[in-house]
Amino acid sequence: MSAVLDLLRPDLRDFAGYSSARRTSVTGSVWLNANESALPSPADPALGLNRYPEPQPAALRARLAELYGVTPAQLLVTRGSDEGIDLLVRGFCRAGFDAVAIASPCFGMYAVCARVQGAPLVDVPLVDRGGRWTLDTQALITAVSSRGVRTVFLSSPANPTGQALATEQIRELAEALRGRAVLVLDEAYGEYSDVPSAIGLLPEFDNLVVLRTLSKAHALAGARIGVTIADPALVAVLGNLSAPYPVPAPSAAIALAALSDTSLAESRRRCAEVIAERERLSQRLRALDGVRVAYASQGNFLLARFDDAQGAFDRLLAAGVVVRDVRAMPGLGDALRISLGTPAENAAVLAALQARVAA
Repeated sequence: MSAVLDLLRPDLRDFAGYSSARRTSVTGSVWLNANESALPSPADPALGLNRYPEPQPAALRARLAELYGVTPAQLLVTRGSDEGIDLLVRGFCRAGFDAVAIASPCFGMYAVCARVQGAPLVDVPLVDRGGRWTLDTQALITAVSSRGVRTVFLSSPANPTGQALATEQIRELAEALRGRAVLVLDEAYGEYSDVPSAIGLLPEFDNLVVLRTLSKAHALAGARIGVTIADPALVAVLGNLSAPYPVPAPSAAIALAALSDTSLAESRRRCAEVIAERERLSQRLRALDGVRVAYASQGNFLLARFDDAQGAFDRLLAAGVVVRDVRAMPGLGDALRISLGTPAENAAVLAALQARVAA
């Protein structure tokens, strides 16, 4: 048995989950085992949605494994990364006892899932040093050992701050947390980064989990396809905790099409364009009056601090440009997060912010 399973909630270590009709290995030509409609919906002429989908679509799982350089057994397809986060918290944290650690400001779903599970939340905030965000690795390690942390969530590249963790920093954390906690690296924006994925460290650490998604670089946010990559024994347990049919058939089909060689080449080309736009917009933002800091980013977004964040937000809205107001996040009381759009959309951001100078 994998050592990481010792960190699971004791009551879930032998939990087999729900045995749905599609999890059985039986085959046949007349399917009467799932109480489905024998006839398709009048609104469904071709998709066959009267039948339940595969819990883990084999073709999609194999293609994703090829994409990320792992085996299918190391990979669980989820309803976006959100489901992967939720499964990990539920699997490792006993309510009121095992804590979740984060490094704020960060993606809000880590804290949401912890609260829903009743898991204490331990925050080791990022440090803003001269316009560069850094993680206090030693403080995080100390928090894990002293505050009952069982699951650590870090995003790399980080949302909304934009920095990525170096491989050696991840290795240091995974080694220090071995036997104590699971280290989860959320790489939702990994395709926009020049920092290597933590997937390469998985053979060294069974307590390391990597989250990926097709929502960003692959332009399938509406399909809700996430990927949890981990030790095969852990993937099997998480699969038992998941919903019986987490991947809708249309989502699986379009995801598989998006992973064709032609589609992947186009996604990579678009990522390169986003990166070029990111650097151009970053430079232009830094030159604007009223912009205090525009942080370097490894994602498809930029975080900026403003002398008057409310005024900047209002001018953008008046121009029809909606950005993310992150001022409620710890340490970001003067900041807005701007996703990279098309060149024309990015130009609209600059025009709206420059309106302050002309006023």
